[in-house]
Amino acid sequence: QVQLVESGGGLVQAGGSLNLSCKASGIIFSINTMGWYRQAPGKQRELVAQITRGGSARYGEFVKGRFTISRDNAKNTVYLQMNSLKPEDTAVYFCNAGVVRSDFRQVEVWGQGTQVTVSS
Repeated sequence: QVQLVESGGGLVQAGGSLNLSCKASGIIFSINTMGWYRQAPGKQRELVAQITRGGSARYGEFVKGRFTISRDNAKNTVYLQMNSLKPEDTAVYFCNAGVVRSDFRQVEVWGQGTQVTVSS
């Protein structure tokens, strides 16, 4: 059983910063793409940022240089540094990963989500 556990969410004022972490645990052969998605009340889940095992990243259009995704392959962990936060960034942030198990099958795994609230 592979699990993703997020941490680092919370309440911050507009213009502030947060750093989210997501660690994968379980019997893992390797992890391909890792990413962050978010879902605000009444809205669809959307991509925030995604990073390949080799470090190539892509971002949602709304990020506009404010967020940086990174990963530590040795620790099976992905990070999301969020700067210049806006009230519209308020959402539940979910970690996602394409995990190759010990039987070499890839499964898509989601974390339980962490709340980010940005006050104006």
